[in-house]
Amino acid sequence: MTRRILDILRHGQPPEAVTIKGWVRTKREQKEFSFLEVNDGSSLAGLQVVVNQTVPGYTETIKRINTGASVEISGTLVESPAKGQRVELQAEALTVYGEADAETYPLQKKRHSFEFLREIGHLRSRTNTLGAVFRVRNACAAAIHQFFQERGFLWVHTPIISASDCEGAGEMFTVTGFNLKQVPLTPDQQVDFSQDFFGRQAYLTVSGQLEAEIMAMAFSNVYTFGPTFRAENSNTSRHLAEFWMIEPEMAFCDLEGDMDLAEAFLKHIFQQVMNQCPEDMEFFNERIDKTVLATAENIINNEFARVSYTEAIALLEKADKKFDYPVEWGLDLQSEHERYLAEDLFKKPTIVTDYPAQIKAFYMRLNDDEKTVRAMDVLAPKIGEIIGGSQREERLDVLQRRITAQGLDPQAYWWYLDLRRYGTVPHAGFGLGFERLVQFLTGMGNIRDVIPFPRAPQEVEF
Repeated sequence: MTRRILDILRHGQPPEAVTIKGWVRTKREQKEFSFLEVNDGSSLAGLQVVVNQTVPGYTETIKRINTGASVEISGTLVESPAKGQRVELQAEALTVYGEADAETYPLQKKRHSFEFLREIGHLRSRTNTLGAVFRVRNACAAAIHQFFQERGFLWVHTPIISASDCEGAGEMFTVTGFNLKQVPLTPDQQVDFSQDFFGRQAYLTVSGQLEAEIMAMAFSNVYTFGPTFRAENSNTSRHLAEFWMIEPEMAFCDLEGDMDLAEAFLKHIFQQVMNQCPEDMEFFNERIDKTVLATAENIINNEFARVSYTEAIALLEKADKKFDYPVEWGLDLQSEHERYLAEDLFKKPTIVTDYPAQIKAFYMRLNDDEKTVRAMDVLAPKIGEIIGGSQREERLDVLQRRITAQGLDPQAYWWYLDLRRYGTVPHAGFGLGFERLVQFLTGMGNIRDVIPFPRAPQEVEF
């Protein structure tokens, strides 16, 4: 029976008979035998295999094996005399499924830049770093579902194609069925979307929040976890055109409950990833960012600081530090401000609440001062904002006023307003970008290296 290498490394006991299938990382030939390191993607470390000349077809088979070749090996586990490994496999049968030409295979045993690896996105998952990233990404996704499912949340699948913009940002990809060589126009030479597939202009979604609110009004606690899209022409290490979002929505919940859930959520994710991927996290701490483990401990073991936006501005104004961007009440906090609060001042995750209404979305609940809204951002050391959320505006008249004030068409949100007409309740939620979370966990410098197939300006090859 085939065993995963991770299971063998953790639990294998000599003299067990095992079969492994995977890809050769290294080959070292001696006079009478050869060493192979084989990896199947289940673990950071590979399994050392000793292939003696007694293995049937040894001479011809070993010639066919180079770094990158795929193999099946059966044999017996034995205690390993080498340092750093508990067991190794004494091969008894060896099959080569696919060869890899040593002259052309791009992943030879040396360090490659992440820029180069992005050019070979179809192969980069075989490297130590990217393999570790995607195992952590998987553990993180599993932990997200576990967190919400254990708390009775309903996972809802919100649409990828939408006619409304949750944020009012306008940076959306248009979806069309038009023949682009013959686009119908109105008399005033505008695109006539009434003749399009949906009978109106449609977009790739930037958020599932508004639809999640619909479902929360029937099921109380729900969450989304799916792809979203932003047509930002931004070539930075922090932006993607396609990314995944996690967005819980809770009926009968206020801002305090929202903050409590966000804090518990981050603690759970970090703890589960540390439990499931200890070797990978050690690797990131050693090779990528020497603060990865300390950051994880900081998240897991500290109660998050909580401060209002107004208090945060006052603290920033008093800071013995020169910022590149101005600090002024009414302006949004920049990444340098957020990181100062979380890293230098509070030295732990920090939740900032009650932002000025004019810099936040229309759906956030207006405070009695009419100047601020019940918003909250979770700021994390090393990265700045990682979660953004709010108590939603449940009052029909106030929501109508907010939509109009932001220059949006109330008719476009008729169904959203209906939720306030029929059984409205206080409710709250938050959103976080999945890739931003994985980047935070791993310490990776570029967000394009924490998603298997990054989508960014001029980048859609794989």
